[in-house]
Amino acid sequence: MVSKEVIVKNSTGLHARPATLLVKKASSFKSDVSIEFNGKKANIKSLIGVLSLGVTKDANIKVVASGDDETLAVEEIVKLIEGLEE
Repeated sequence: MVSKEVIVKNSTGLHARPATLLVKKASSFKSDVSIEFNGKKANIKSLIGVLSLGVTKDANIKVVASGDDETLAVEEIVKLIEGLEE
Protein backbone atom coordinates (compact mmCIF):
# COMPACT_ATOMS: atom_id res chain seq x y z
CA MET A 1 0.00 0.00 0.00
CA VAL A 2 1.25 3.45 -0.96
CA SER A 3 -0.18 6.78 0.17
CA LYS A 4 0.58 10.47 -0.23
CA GLU A 5 -1.06 13.65 0.99
CA VAL A 6 -1.91 16.47 -1.40
CA ILE A 7 -3.60 19.87 -1.09
CA VAL A 8 -6.44 20.61 -3.53
CA LYS A 9 -5.72 23.93 -5.24
CA ASN A 10 -8.67 23.90 -7.63
CA SER A 11 -11.14 26.72 -6.87
CA THR A 12 -14.15 24.39 -6.93
CA GLY A 13 -12.48 21.54 -5.04
CA LEU A 14 -13.19 18.06 -6.40
CA HIS A 15 -16.58 18.63 -7.99
CA ALA A 16 -18.10 17.70 -11.38
CA ARG A 17 -15.36 18.15 -14.01
CA PRO A 18 -12.31 17.62 -11.77
CA ALA A 19 -13.94 14.58 -10.16
CA THR A 20 -14.71 13.12 -13.60
CA LEU A 21 -11.06 13.54 -14.63
CA LEU A 22 -9.97 11.79 -11.43
CA VAL A 23 -12.32 8.85 -12.01
CA LYS A 24 -11.08 8.43 -15.59
CA LYS A 25 -7.43 8.52 -14.50
CA ALA A 26 -7.96 6.14 -11.55
CA SER A 27 -9.87 3.69 -13.75
CA SER A 28 -6.77 3.25 -15.92
CA PHE A 29 -4.97 1.51 -13.04
CA LYS A 30 -5.36 -2.08 -11.82
CA SER A 31 -4.83 -1.05 -8.19
CA ASP A 32 -7.57 -0.12 -5.74
CA VAL A 33 -7.30 3.66 -5.44
CA SER A 34 -9.07 5.80 -2.83
CA ILE A 35 -8.96 9.22 -1.22
CA GLU A 36 -9.42 10.09 2.42
CA PHE A 37 -10.84 13.41 3.58
CA ASN A 38 -12.28 14.47 6.97
CA GLY A 39 -12.18 10.91 8.28
CA LYS A 40 -14.14 9.56 5.29
CA LYS A 41 -12.81 7.34 2.50
CA ALA A 42 -14.02 6.91 -1.08
CA ASN A 43 -13.01 4.83 -4.08
CA ILE A 44 -11.66 7.24 -6.71
CA LYS A 45 -13.06 4.99 -9.45
CA SER A 46 -16.56 5.96 -8.26
CA LEU A 47 -17.76 9.44 -9.28
CA ILE A 48 -20.50 9.37 -6.63
CA GLY A 49 -17.91 8.35 -4.03
CA VAL A 50 -15.58 11.23 -4.89
CA LEU A 51 -18.42 13.78 -4.96
CA SER A 52 -19.84 12.50 -1.66
CA LEU A 53 -16.66 13.53 0.18
CA GLY A 54 -17.33 17.21 -0.55
CA VAL A 55 -13.66 18.07 -1.01
CA THR A 56 -13.20 21.85 -1.13
CA LYS A 57 -10.40 24.22 -2.18
CA ASP A 58 -7.29 24.06 0.04
CA ALA A 59 -8.42 20.72 1.49
CA ASN A 60 -5.65 18.33 2.54
CA ILE A 61 -6.53 14.87 1.20
CA LYS A 62 -4.74 11.54 1.22
CA VAL A 63 -4.46 9.39 -1.91
CA VAL A 64 -4.10 5.68 -1.13
CA ALA A 65 -3.46 2.83 -3.58
CA SER A 66 -3.01 -0.87 -3.15
CA GLY A 67 -2.18 -3.32 -5.94
CA ASP A 68 0.18 -4.10 -8.81
CA ASP A 69 0.70 -0.52 -9.99
CA GLU A 70 0.08 1.28 -6.67
CA THR A 71 3.16 3.54 -6.79
CA LEU A 72 2.43 4.77 -10.30
CA ALA A 73 -1.26 5.19 -9.47
CA VAL A 74 -0.55 7.45 -6.46
CA GLU A 75 2.02 9.49 -8.40
CA GLU A 76 -0.32 10.05 -11.35
CA ILE A 77 -3.39 10.86 -9.22
CA VAL A 78 -1.43 13.34 -7.06
CA LYS A 79 0.01 14.97 -10.20
CA LEU A 80 -3.49 15.32 -11.65
CA ILE A 81 -4.88 16.85 -8.42
CA GLU A 82 -1.96 19.30 -8.20
CA GLY A 83 -2.53 20.31 -11.83
CA LEU A 84 -6.26 21.02 -11.41
CA GLU A 85 -6.67 24.76 -11.52
CA GLU A 86 -9.64 26.71 -12.76
